[in-house]
Amino acid sequence: MRKIAIYTATATLALTGCANADTASPGPSRSPVENPSVVATADPAATAALGKATAALGTTSYTMTVTAGSGFTMIALLDPPGGKGTAELTASGPNTEITVKSLLIGQDLWAQIPTITKDGTWTHLDMSRLPEGANVGLRPGRIDPVDSANLLASTTDVRSTGGNSYSGTVDLTKAAGIAGLDRVTIDGYGSAAQRVPFVAALDEQGRLATLTLQLPAVNGTTIAPVEVRYTEYGRTVDAEQPQAATVVEAPENVYRALGG
Repeated sequence: MRKIAIYTATATLALTGCANADTASPGPSRSPVENPSVVATADPAATAALGKATAALGTTSYTMTVTAGSGFTMIALLDPPGGKGTAELTASGPNTEITVKSLLIGQDLWAQIPTITKDGTWTHLDMSRLPEGANVGLRPGRIDPVDSANLLASTTDVRSTGGNSYSGTVDLTKAAGIAGLDRVTIDGYGSAAQRVPFVAALDEQGRLATLTLQLPAVNGTTIAPVEVRYTEYGRTVDAEQPQAATVVEAPENVYRALGG
């Protein structure tokens, strides 16, 4: 029950397992991720443009869509200035599929977790019970499930690839967590986690539009890239605290599954 009750375990399975099937014939929307030269150096103009774009994520609301092959999808409506957001994550494997909804307002996080949360209710998570590296998607103080700003700030070799596109490598260990990847998974990549190739594109207003990460191979098998889209800047995010009668505190097995 622990494994299926907590979506982080299933999400990681989707990234490292189900996503494998998509690497042989990637869809046309995928952006190729280069393998930057070890001796590549950063382009100051590219660094500035990407830094400005990621900084803007903390000043406005937007929609984030994260995919990894056909096994992992997260759609999050985020309002960083307002400290609130909602997310719906669907992860699937060969014989299972799980959808988890989460709601963040201020310092409180609620989730609807299959086999844990009854229909029409919310499970409240005590964030003080969770370690820093626990991957719960939305969390107080780090509303972005991809931790985009910290992740892209870790690059030391970003360069322009033409137009509003950029590439380089990022250090996964510098981010607080990536949707679908917990700290244990990232640590398991070893030194490869410190040089993960990425490509990013900005929109006409210089805002982040897409980010693609090519994760390290798992047991010698290449997996589908993590793709992030940033859209609907300035949108209204409707997030209201659940009524007290519909809230149940998370049971012990949820915290154990998350490492708390």
